[in-house]
Amino acid sequence: MNSLRSLSYSSIREALSHQTPTKLSSLSPLYSYNQRRWLKPVDSAQTRLENRTRDNRLDKLIVHIRKLNIILEITKLMGNKKRGPFVSLQLMSRWKNIVGLNVSIGAFVGKYPHAFEIFTHPCRRNLCCRITDKLKELVEEEESVVREFEVDAVRRVKKLLLMSRKGVLNVHALRLMRKELGLPEDFRDSVLAKYTSEFRLVDLETLELVDGDDDERLSVAKVEEWREVEYREKWLSEFETNYAFPINLPTGFKIEKGFREELRNWQRVPYLKPYERKEISRSVERFEKRVVAVIHELLSLTVEKMVEVERLAHFRKDLAIEVNLREVILKHPGIFYVSTKGSTQTLFLREAYSKGCLIEPNPVYSVRRKMLDLVLLEKRHSKELLQSCEEERDVEVRYDEDWEGERDGDWILPILEK
Repeated sequence: MNSLRSLSYSSIREALSHQTPTKLSSLSPLYSYNQRRWLKPVDSAQTRLENRTRDNRLDKLIVHIRKLNIILEITKLMGNKKRGPFVSLQLMSRWKNIVGLNVSIGAFVGKYPHAFEIFTHPCRRNLCCRITDKLKELVEEEESVVREFEVDAVRRVKKLLLMSRKGVLNVHALRLMRKELGLPEDFRDSVLAKYTSEFRLVDLETLELVDGDDDERLSVAKVEEWREVEYREKWLSEFETNYAFPINLPTGFKIEKGFREELRNWQRVPYLKPYERKEISRSVERFEKRVVAVIHELLSLTVEKMVEVERLAHFRKDLAIEVNLREVILKHPGIFYVSTKGSTQTLFLREAYSKGCLIEPNPVYSVRRKMLDLVLLEKRHSKELLQSCEEERDVEVRYDEDWEGERDGDWILPILEK
């Protein structure tokens, strides 16, 4: 009996195994397609960054500024070499990775004859490079202007201290942003040590405000000055202007349904202003609006109204920016613009720029703009430059008699006259 059952089970199993499988799609039309799961689009800082409306003028400006920064870095390296007024291209080729170039340094400096002069050494017959008088004069002019307007830089640092949570700032954060704030290279010795009545160094890396109650004008944010003008000149109500920000949407920005109403409601939301010493509200909307106000004021304090996002992040703790910085910035395309050109993210204050130029220039910005214009000339008007160089060739070659071995760029030369 058991053998008959096992035989019948085996025969049934064998029959099923040889049976052709029936496709599920033939059973019902419901199985004739592949099931797909429709996911809600992700709204994050990265997606906002990728989908933002580009500002071509500001992106171009960053590309040009990056070229200028490389030129100034090469100039600095050339100045560090105490071997005379020029350096051989062979030695300069070692600086390619230091300055962050993806082309040969000889090809790069050759593009900018108004900044660098390339010539053949009259004795050793190798190619050498030196800084042009135009660029040298502008570098010296920038240093003198920074020294001349030192008081303005002190005022900016003091306003940052007033805006900070406990009246202290990290010196390392200031060091990273010294150029943006118009501070000299040696600001620790020349500025911090000089103005001890304004602030003092608690330790090597902490700067503390001495007295923040002597001038109430320092506690007025730039956006509040704008609100006053809007209130007086446009006759808007205090309810509309008391907590509003200037909005300059980029060209081509797509305004979706409900955007204007959301923006109008956000403009009316009250918040704790940057220089107010009160307990910060934990309401998400009010807290984020205060962060926007702090970033807006910090950008207003910079010389060129722009700063790298990474450098800005060093102020998060001192200025109580306890949110995702990029996410808040990208939520407000009418106030800020983030450029990703030049292998870094640069934050602009949109209201401060028009057609790629600062609307209200200052002396430090004006000198830097002259440098940028010199770089933008590239090879234009280079014939006139060569003629002027030929007229000035009246120098002799000197070298060190105690020199042993081969040294690049050790000759002190301008160019010999034939």
